[in-house]
Amino acid sequence: MQISQRRQVVYWRLLTSMFGFSEQGANFENMATEVVSELNLPQLILDPNISIENLLHRYPELEADFNNPIIPEDETTDATEATLRRGLVISKLLLNAFGPNTQSGVVTAQQYAQWLKDVGFLEKALGCQPGSLRGQAPGSGTNPGNQNQNSGDSAGMGAGTGSGGSFTVSEEQLRATLKALEGELIQRMALQEVLKDDRLASQLTPSMALVEQLLREKANLSGNSLKNAKRLIQEYVNELAEVLRLQVAQAVAGKIDYSVPPKRVFRNLDLKRTIWKNLTNWNPEEQRLFVDRLYYHHTAKKKTPTRMIVVVDQSGSMVDAMVQCTILASIFAGLPNVDVHLLAFDTQVIDLTAWVHDPFEVLLRTNLGGGTYIYAALQEAAQKILEPQNTAMVLISDFYEGGSDQVLFDYIKSLKESGLHFIPVGAVTSSGYFSVNQWFRDKLKELGMPILTGSPKKLIEELKKVIVT
Repeated sequence: MQISQRRQVVYWRLLTSMFGFSEQGANFENMATEVVSELNLPQLILDPNISIENLLHRYPELEADFNNPIIPEDETTDATEATLRRGLVISKLLLNAFGPNTQSGVVTAQQYAQWLKDVGFLEKALGCQPGSLRGQAPGSGTNPGNQNQNSGDSAGMGAGTGSGGSFTVSEEQLRATLKALEGELIQRMALQEVLKDDRLASQLTPSMALVEQLLREKANLSGNSLKNAKRLIQEYVNELAEVLRLQVAQAVAGKIDYSVPPKRVFRNLDLKRTIWKNLTNWNPEEQRLFVDRLYYHHTAKKKTPTRMIVVVDQSGSMVDAMVQCTILASIFAGLPNVDVHLLAFDTQVIDLTAWVHDPFEVLLRTNLGGGTYIYAALQEAAQKILEPQNTAMVLISDFYEGGSDQVLFDYIKSLKESGLHFIPVGAVTSSGYFSVNQWFRDKLKELGMPILTGSPKKLIEELKKVIVT
């Protein structure tokens, strides 16, 4: 059997295993076993039940195959044993991420933790940042060759089928699938029972899907379960805050204000300019440079006092955006000359400004679910506007209004015409598919205010235009 045919066997075996066609897949399983033997690979590479971490522990010679990004083969070249080996590695990665291990009725904390590690190997193989396909590292980006978040039509990730064609999966599809699968695993975990046990709870890895489930169930938790839930939420908030804080610091550094005289201290001394400007005072006989004037670096930054009003939809579909935006609000609230107000809404509006510096506390005070009345929320938020030209209002929602779309649009238009910096955000997230009301997409784009979706960097850049002058 030629190498190209054996590679087809490997991929057909992957498909039958993935979809549970055990009867049809028996022959492919036997042929795949022969292929593995011919390549002198361990038979465990075909076992979807053994973790990749365990496989590499037993067979460290396979580490290069699983720990380095997989470079797509050139479809124009002849198949080789290297491409056949590559097919087996891809099969193992996909089966561990999407195969039988994810189909059990009840999921333990240990199984969930192991699944996260296996997905990590898949991300590494695809050249992605750790956690980026699950939204764990927002704004970190993925394989540079596959980015196209603005349009939502990401370039594909694929592997040769061995028949001259290829199957292609976009990053957006892969993220959405992993996010949905992670949510299902957590739902089947009997989370309340896991949280009661400190040992089991310690095996849980903080993730967006886990935080969402914890926020939904927090009203039913108490005692040790509530303690562990809060710890997991706090850990995730802290991890995410570190990433976002760095992005904000890079974006809002501010411009030098040359209208302010430089501070005449040694650390601001411009040594090169001082020497250059005093070269005419060089005394060749004494071999000395006489300095009659010192020059200093300007360090003062221009800062315009800004009020930032963040209005967040707390309906269940918005949890990812809500978590990231509450953290962003707390970071901006820590900047000088930025006055941040935070409101959450569904059918009612909650003013969370008193806790804006503590995103963890904000999340615990929200209640996911309910309807969406954006118009009422914006009316409440508008009462906080003092100087429209120095105010940024950020609305995070899917824009599926419980009232009249036209009334809401007319109100948003009036806010913009007042001089307010209105920033509509559909989803500040790096994971999963997200639906935004197409009518509002089109209408707001016509107003020159396209709804932002995708990386939090987009929102940070928009806020930079208001905060940094």
